[in-house]
Amino acid sequence: MPPRRACRRARPAVRRPLLGTAVAAAVLVCGTAAAGTLYVTARAQEGGATAVSSAASSSVSPSASASPAPGAGAVVEEASVEPVAAPEADHDALLAKALADVPVEGGAAISAAVLDVESGDAAVYGDGRFETASIVKVDILAALLLQAQDADRGLTAREKAYAATMIRDSDNTAATALWKAIGEAGGLDAANERFGLTETEGGDGLYWGLTRTTAADQLVLLRQVFGDDDESELSGASRTYVRRLMGQIAAGQDWGVSAAAAADGSTDSSGVGFALKNGWLPRTATGLWVINSVGRVTVDGRDYLVAVVSHGNTTKAKGIALVEAAARAGVSVFSS
Repeated sequence: MPPRRACRRARPAVRRPLLGTAVAAAVLVCGTAAAGTLYVTARAQEGGATAVSSAASSSVSPSASASPAPGAGAVVEEASVEPVAAPEADHDALLAKALADVPVEGGAAISAAVLDVESGDAAVYGDGRFETASIVKVDILAALLLQAQDADRGLTAREKAYAATMIRDSDNTAATALWKAIGEAGGLDAANERFGLTETEGGDGLYWGLTRTTAADQLVLLRQVFGDDDESELSGASRTYVRRLMGQIAAGQDWGVSAAAAADGSTDSSGVGFALKNGWLPRTATGLWVINSVGRVTVDGRDYLVAVVSHGNTTKAKGIALVEAAARAGVSVFSS
């Protein structure tokens, strides 16, 4: 009997789709996570299942490609890394957190608004209405200039004299004269409608200091003064005029939002680190103080518009300290 020969049955070749070897892989970057983790989706060419993996490394090359095993007949696509935008900061929440560390007397209240001029980002804390005291003098001057523009005229010599002492020295007699000139509350409210102030109402009769406003509205007014042609109803000449007066505040009246710039010492293109107008008023009925400050400050070469309003302060000094602390906290939201 002839010897039996060992026989081996030939098996048909089977092509197995293997991820990363004999597979055509289309690699897609799906997203990123903190610490540079990349999530990668690989899909088999021939009906294979999708696999997801993560690599805790940010060194993946945007053009990295998978190499198929010989004979796999795979088509290789390059990975594409899409930039992922950082989440937007909640500046209102950040301002609220910063102001939580500012001590406020019992019975007092404060509201603040800040704009980073370069980025256009803004933050507002509080929506209550406060008496303006003398910060309304900026609004009175803005209304006067707007009316003069409408009449195609410049300010008269007397108007200029009143404006200068009203802003620089916070002269009340000058303010009353210009309040009458603009048509008192009706004239102020009409101008503010064009400026975009929606929560400000002129005081009754000659009580311009009892005009009521919000921090957010004061920020809108500051943008009319310190903005450009695209966002202001005031002409370039009118804006320059108000800015110059706000940068020449009398000694002893330059407290307030300027505290946010004082530690830095930087200045704007005109060589001034701040331009402001303050307001202070003891209420007859209660003896408590309204203390407000609005203006522009420059910190590390960057401009911020800041409005801080408060009432219920037991003394002027305590109100000033509160407003200054709030101004520093407000700017820190964007500068730190």
